[in-house]
Amino acid sequence: MPYVKTADGTSLFYNDWGSGKPVVLIHGWPLDADMWEYQMMALAARGHRCIAYDRRGFGRSSQPWTGYDYNTLADDLKSIIDSLQLTDVTLVGFSMGGGDVARYMSRHVGANVSKTVLVSSVTPFMLQTPDHPDGAPRGVFNDIVTGLQADRPHFLAGFGKTFFGAGLLNFTVTAEILAWAQTIALMASPKATIDCVRAFSETDFRTDMASFTVPTLIIHGDADATVPIDISGRSAARMIKGASLKEYAGAPHGLFFTHKEQLTNDILLFLGA
Repeated sequence: MPYVKTADGTSLFYNDWGSGKPVVLIHGWPLDADMWEYQMMALAARGHRCIAYDRRGFGRSSQPWTGYDYNTLADDLKSIIDSLQLTDVTLVGFSMGGGDVARYMSRHVGANVSKTVLVSSVTPFMLQTPDHPDGAPRGVFNDIVTGLQADRPHFLAGFGKTFFGAGLLNFTVTAEILAWAQTIALMASPKATIDCVRAFSETDFRTDMASFTVPTLIIHGDADATVPIDISGRSAARMIKGASLKEYAGAPHGLFFTHKEQLTNDILLFLGA
């Protein structure tokens, strides 16, 4: 299997499909690169080189004890880009992965990046603070950590239903998709799973937003109960100069599956393919 070695010796697994201009896809919490299955198949078929890697601690990558802060995660992304000698890259970050994109754009001055896409992204800031009263209370994230520590499989099973907007009257997500996502999530290091909750909830990306100096597409579902659109997608669109915001009516957080054709087509249109 293909791996890239980071500066601290962590091995990052990646999929590399197709040929053409590179598109690097960064997965969300608590999944891995396989969440991009439907987008990567379509993008590669349309003449793009698609690279999706497992974040440290997740999937087939190494599970170090430390390194789950966004500076390190942005450095990991740079290791992928540099090791594969990628240029003219489009970065696509989903949920937590949007933070990797934002921190890469600021910390590494957007090196070799020509376009960015934020999908259901946690940017610019999730946490409620005195200067950010619209954020989510810290207790929300404390409850997530408590649930993970008490019974990680049980918590993730319930989280998956909210993630995909599954319910008694919503049949857009099958039991098999929920089980697939659960299986991926349980492959992750429990330490990484908890540390990343702290990272995506507590990291303030507001100052990173000015570093988006390339064409940027923001996609978010207006029924996202995991990362509410008002404090994320809509706020990011106001902060990134020239960004284009596409809101998906009725879409939950996991729109990469529930709205997979719409998402793929919008990314292809943005890529000019």
